[in-house]
Amino acid sequence: MEDIINYIILGIIQGLTEFLPVSSSGHLEITKEILHNDSLSDENQSMLVTVALHGATALSTIVIFRKDIAEIFKGLLAFKWNNETQFAVKIIISMLPAVIVGLTFNEEIENLFAGNMLLVGTCLVLTAGLLYLADKAKNTTKDVTFTHSIIIGISQAIAILPGISRSGATISTAVLLGTDKTKAARFSFLMVVPVILGKMAKDVIGGDFSTENEQFIPLALGFIAAFLTGLFACTWMIKIVQKSQLKYFSYYCLIVGAIAIVYSLI
Repeated sequence: MEDIINYIILGIIQGLTEFLPVSSSGHLEITKEILHNDSLSDENQSMLVTVALHGATALSTIVIFRKDIAEIFKGLLAFKWNNETQFAVKIIISMLPAVIVGLTFNEEIENLFAGNMLLVGTCLVLTAGLLYLADKAKNTTKDVTFTHSIIIGISQAIAILPGISRSGATISTAVLLGTDKTKAARFSFLMVVPVILGKMAKDVIGGDFSTENEQFIPLALGFIAAFLTGLFACTWMIKIVQKSQLKYFSYYCLIVGAIAIVYSLI
């Protein structure tokens, strides 16, 4: 029963923080540290939970943006250099930095997800600064360009670090580059789906993870909690970006980051 409650808590945390700019990976690591669950003490099991919950929020994104995704595929099947094809190419370009970093430093990245509170806290403080700058940026009506997609992709690659908010980093980068805030949020949420699904496919094919039978139900319930919470958080985040309210999350990340740093030192 304890495992079920803990995994549902982790699912809710993941669902909220994947879309809200406060770092889902950082909050998962902090929550794991607080829960002190025996099943999460194993590095492979802990990483499995992280990947599964990220898969749930990727599914949330697909549901929320199903019409956009359908339009992209429809445009691609027209085999023309139309807006949909150009958008798809930008998404692919934005994926490349994270894919390269993920494949090159896979083992090193997995080692970072082991309760390193000092790293998490420091990265959360950096996220706070980035969000504050983005909140002050003026809104425009510009689209994401091909050059912007590369820079945003680099931000996504850096956000692999636990504590750097992926949505916060990519949306803030796009906004600071002069992109319309709503379009920046849409691009940020869509660009992560192929990366997460690709990571999950790699882990399944490679057989990197396994879980005990008694952990299946808690993990499944955590997945469902992350998916349902993600549906709410994704919709909410788009409205937050539109209303330029990122500064409040900046303050939040600064406070949580500072607490994590102090905790790691004492």
